[in-house]
Amino acid sequence: MTHSRAKSILLTPAAGILLLTACGGADEPAAEAVPSAQNEESGAYTPGEYQAEGSYQTPGGTQKVGVTVTLAADGTVDAVRVDPRGTGGSLALQARFAGGIANEVVGKKIDELNVTKVSGSSLTSGGFNAAIESIKNEAAA
Repeated sequence: MTHSRAKSILLTPAAGILLLTACGGADEPAAEAVPSAQNEESGAYTPGEYQAEGSYQTPGGTQKVGVTVTLAADGTVDAVRVDPRGTGGSLALQARFAGGIANEVVGKKIDELNVTKVSGSSLTSGGFNAAIESIKNEAAA
């Protein structure tokens, strides 16, 4: 191997990790960690519409909420829709959350989202954030 070729491999850590793994030189599989680490650094996502369901705990039990997000390649949220799936009083709170969430997240990077309370609904955000994590994993380029 020439010196210049070795430099090009060292300049791409992901390639080095994959090469090390392929040659049997790594004790632990690195392939799982590489996509998320690259994504956090670059914010690269496959653009498109993604759907996920998140769950959260309330005094009345486990509730679920559906989330649909349209992402740009740079991870910007272009659109969001929340599908209330709760029961009892949670359904009304999820509906209020759904009515206000677009103002909180559209135009922001998905990596920066950490919703805590929208339109008076604080527990729904736990299900929303769980769904966003699933979407980030699915959309990672």
